[in-house]
Amino acid sequence: MIAHTVRGKKVFEDEIEALRVIGTRLDDSFDRAVEAMKSAVESGHKIIVVGVGKSGLVGNKIAATLTSTGVPSVVLDSMNAMHGDLGIVQDGDACIAMSFSGETSELLTLLPFLKRYNMPIIGMTGKPGSTLGQLSDIVLDTSVQREADPLNLAPTSSSTAMLVMGDALAVALLEARHFTKEDFARSHPGGSLGRALLTRISDIMRKELAVLPVKVTVMDCLVAMTKARSGACILTNEDGTLAGIFTHGDFARTFQAHPDCGSLPVKDFMTVSPVFVQAEQLAIAAVKTLRDRRIDDLVVLDADNRPVGLIDTQDLVRLKLI
Repeated sequence: MIAHTVRGKKVFEDEIEALRVIGTRLDDSFDRAVEAMKSAVESGHKIIVVGVGKSGLVGNKIAATLTSTGVPSVVLDSMNAMHGDLGIVQDGDACIAMSFSGETSELLTLLPFLKRYNMPIIGMTGKPGSTLGQLSDIVLDTSVQREADPLNLAPTSSSTAMLVMGDALAVALLEARHFTKEDFARSHPGGSLGRALLTRISDIMRKELAVLPVKVTVMDCLVAMTKARSGACILTNEDGTLAGIFTHGDFARTFQAHPDCGSLPVKDFMTVSPVFVQAEQLAIAAVKTLRDRRIDDLVVLDADNRPVGLIDTQDLVRLKLI
């Protein structure tokens, strides 16, 4: 078993070293590839990804990453392309053609037909001088000194190199297009980030509240909290604006010091000017505030600074916002 661990660590080391070397080779070809893809997307076109075998599998992941970051991308199967699927290609698209050897027959058969379209061919290959390299408008060199397997045969370091090159293209393109968290959320409405960035606090806040004027007693707050099934009582000034908050945690600490606190004014024990959010803010604001301030209850105010809701950490968990 120890020998297996040694081999596993060696694979990690070999592939990390291969990636380090490739990273040092990035040059203006990479810049031109990103700009070509950016131009295609900004003109309303898409990225075509084509590859065979392991390169094709990596190509699927690259296309998925591009699509998830707002770049329309499709995978074109080399065989099916020759039987009708080539119709998906349009002038103005950009194409990433992948083959480590640069001599994959199915890809080379397809390339002349792809070059009939007015679009740049970005060749991703471990052999820049190969046929793929010669037929490409831009060449991204993913060559590795050797594979990570002891026979130097199985696509390991080479396929990882293509995968990371694809990630590098996607991230550089994301930055060039000023892609934001909000943009990401629109493509991922089912994820926690998507929900938090697309949902407003008013949609998720608790509206059954324990709200009392600041002049009440501790016992008044406990009764109100029990009735509202809330972990906090919100205290307001005479004009209805927020004055403070008194939570179950506050009561526990108060009771330890003052066992007869029930008849005492709650204003002596409440949290004055507590942290709050506005009802029309996005839910991500509540997530960030609760996390950064390390609190469990968050008061929600309207435009006039009057309490209209309450956010509890458990609500965010239940709604899968965190």
